[in-house]
Amino acid sequence: MTYEILQISQNDGIAMVTISRPKAMNALNTRFFEEMDHAISQFKSDESLRVVIITGEGKAFVAGADIAEMKDKTPEEGSKFASRGQATFSSFAELQVPVIAAINGFALGGGLELAMGADFRIASSKAKFGQPEVNLGLIPGFAGTQRLSRLVGLANALFLLTTAEMIGAEEALRIGLVQKVVEPEELINTCMQIAKTISQKGPQAITKVKSVTHKGYDMTFEEGNKLEAEQFGSLFGKQSEGAEGMTAFLEKRKPNW
Repeated sequence: MTYEILQISQNDGIAMVTISRPKAMNALNTRFFEEMDHAISQFKSDESLRVVIITGEGKAFVAGADIAEMKDKTPEEGSKFASRGQATFSSFAELQVPVIAAINGFALGGGLELAMGADFRIASSKAKFGQPEVNLGLIPGFAGTQRLSRLVGLANALFLLTTAEMIGAEEALRIGLVQKVVEPEELINTCMQIAKTISQKGPQAITKVKSVTHKGYDMTFEEGNKLEAEQFGSLFGKQSEGAEGMTAFLEKRKPNW
């Protein structure tokens, strides 16, 4: 597939995905979802991949969905478009490797929903966040009502969803929407350093900790503990990654993954 919107580079197991529609503030349209779905399918089959970073070009991470494309949709078409976006952003969790959102600017509407689909979020100090859909007589359609409350709590989510208030990076950090705030010029380097740190860990352990954490989040505590114990045990054995890691620790050397 030839990408018109996404710019993708990969080095040392780290994939950098840049959304490049700067004149449209990287607004999400059907073409974007087609390209992102294709990219995710490629990532799923790439055994060398360790981390994916997603960012935006220009002033925006993503300033929302493409209103010009949405305006004339029927109710059925609107629902289908929402389901498409939900499926794409949910596929981030299905990747075996962590997905980091490097939020360089405006993350509004569908842009914030995209960022929330990532495993965690690093923000520029100049980034802005919001779910302004009610200003248009709409509600979020790409799982914003569901993910926001899970990340920041019910009251914080409802405040942002009903007021459409735009918040800055420090407030986003305070309520747990992002995990770190850095100066704009440090954003990509910070995300790359985090990605490199992750890529040096046991690859099977990273895959399993992501899977168990995501699956366990919607389980009872007891069910989650059972899943954790099973996957913990799966990393043991003479030829296992866990055996190599523990042996390397005792021998005071770096593990050979």
